[in-house]
Amino acid sequence: MFYSKDYNSDRIFSSIFFGGGTPSLMQPEYLAEIITSLKQNYSISDVAEITMETNPGTVDMAKLKKFRQIGINRISIGIQSFNDDELKFLTRIHDKSTAIQTVLEAHAIGFENISIDLIFNLPKQSKDKWESNLQIAMELPINHISTYSLILERGTILNKMVLDGKVTLQDEDYDAELYEMTIDSLTQKGFLQYEVSNFTKAGYECRHNNAYWRYKDYLSFGPSSHSFVNRKRWWNYSSLKRYISEIYKNGTATAGFELINDEMALNEYVMLAMRSKGLDTNEFISLFGGNWLVQKNDFFHEIEKGRLGFMNNGIFQLTKSGYAVCDEILSKLL
Repeated sequence: MFYSKDYNSDRIFSSIFFGGGTPSLMQPEYLAEIITSLKQNYSISDVAEITMETNPGTVDMAKLKKFRQIGINRISIGIQSFNDDELKFLTRIHDKSTAIQTVLEAHAIGFENISIDLIFNLPKQSKDKWESNLQIAMELPINHISTYSLILERGTILNKMVLDGKVTLQDEDYDAELYEMTIDSLTQKGFLQYEVSNFTKAGYECRHNNAYWRYKDYLSFGPSSHSFVNRKRWWNYSSLKRYISEIYKNGTATAGFELINDEMALNEYVMLAMRSKGLDTNEFISLFGGNWLVQKNDFFHEIEKGRLGFMNNGIFQLTKSGYAVCDEILSKLL
């Protein structure tokens, strides 16, 4: 659960984010209590963006209507794919029909701000299959899409299947081709890319996401959650039992923290900026001075020559080819 501070205020929070899909399993009345408590204890904007993550198959129209009535005004749906075979591979509980139905029902009961998640470069995923996913998405009443390349994580069933040779992942070049296809397809249909993996219709950028990518303060509550305020980052215990116990005993469930020094702040700022709307050189100079930009000037020119980035009104942005190798660029830049 996250509360993101308004960009132009030290006191007013402009967004609330109930993450992880779990909130949709709760009763709406419980979330209503949390929202009420937040408004009683914090200054929340009257037009705050209040997002809830959910998954198809975990909510019906009646429950969505109640969530809308208690103040949830943005919904993010973890669809992942509109292909039934891919959904089975991902062990999702929903099918294509349920995914589409969830979006349509959310729109029908009054959600004007709807986002979905999709995953590309799944094993055996052809370009036609991925293009079909994108086309179905763009025909639905949504205004925000997050697209992620499949990532192997240690300890997962998928990772073991790959190690055992039961599943073969497609190479990085193919991944890049699917990614550039994603950019072309979505931007041609009026979606704006405002971060490596995120696309939006005009006016529907996620405020919660922007708080991260523009290096703004945010408060978080709940197990495993991280907060960032005034260059201090802290995180809570991951165990729910431990989290509750610590709250009762100590009034806080903080498991650890770190203070961000100047070098860390610069690196994090650059990384987040390059992954999103670009590095604003004027803002950078106001925060960190101009020496680093002078030192990196030749590298930025190399990126421009390679058509991986360009300067636009004082903001250095990556091209779609640059986004595809963003991590490689950042590893050299930082």
